[in-house]
Amino acid sequence: MVQIGYTMMTEQAGPRELVDHVVRAEQVGFDFSVTSDHYFPWLRSQGHAPYAWTVLGAAAQATSRIPLMTYVTCPTFRYHPAVVAQKAATLQLLSEGRFRLGLGSGENLNEHVVGGGWPSVDVRHEMLQEAVEIIRALFEGGHVNRRGTHFDVESARLWDLPDSPPPIGIAVSGERSCALAGEHADLMIATEPEPGLVESFDGHGGRGKPRVGQLPVSYDPDRDTAIKRAHAQFRWFGSGWKVNSELPHPDSFEAATQFVTPDDVAESIPCGDDPDAFVEAVRPYADAGFTEIALVQIGGESQPAFLDWSEKTLLPALRDALG
Repeated sequence: MVQIGYTMMTEQAGPRELVDHVVRAEQVGFDFSVTSDHYFPWLRSQGHAPYAWTVLGAAAQATSRIPLMTYVTCPTFRYHPAVVAQKAATLQLLSEGRFRLGLGSGENLNEHVVGGGWPSVDVRHEMLQEAVEIIRALFEGGHVNRRGTHFDVESARLWDLPDSPPPIGIAVSGERSCALAGEHADLMIATEPEPGLVESFDGHGGRGKPRVGQLPVSYDPDRDTAIKRAHAQFRWFGSGWKVNSELPHPDSFEAATQFVTPDDVAESIPCGDDPDAFVEAVRPYADAGFTEIALVQIGGESQPAFLDWSEKTLLPALRDALG
């Protein structure tokens, strides 16, 4: 059975609103939730970027059933992996075992703020692998000492550990990241319904592990309003990860997407209130072998209406169509 999730998108709502939204998502029946971890929004029109880990701590206390997950945290620039391990272990305790740690190699948009430069993708993957090894070692308990290529750890230990450490997910976009995820992750994370990603993940040791995808949607009873909102806040989405990971500032995304039209956005993002259109947008993920799909409703102020519609219309339609 394909599970349907809800995205707390930190780029488009403030911290209190994000917690309110995930509480309602739990009430209406979403199977899980994920949370972005940004320092900047993609576009100025989105308008927010609160600290995701504080939001997650509040969400863990405000909810009781819905799983939580970072989608995704970069454990190599803004955060040292030893600190990520501590945060994740603490959140697993607060949520009573409902947390999964989604990791990725990051975007220049968020990581440039610490002034460390932005290396090539090969180096970023090396850093991610080393970070995952450090995090797993700390999850095992005891003191960790390491002199690595990219990170040093000196007599680190997590004093508050859950009985079961958080499962680790790794975001994939190509062969190298699929190999990294297959070998080192408990689940795969992706933002495109590419069967090749699943096949590569399986071939590198990921067979039988969860595959989590994500899809932006724009619900509104007025389709033109939904399209306008999607264009204003999400026209960057179709640029692809090779572009999105490199640009350093929201103004860069403004410039890169200046020729994207509302019609372009409407062709790639379901807009309006026809549940069949949303089902057909989700279906490629299921067909590609994804076991979980998290929806991103575009627009912070539109979340309450989307959640009400999801309870009455969208979730029943998705479950009927996808089993």
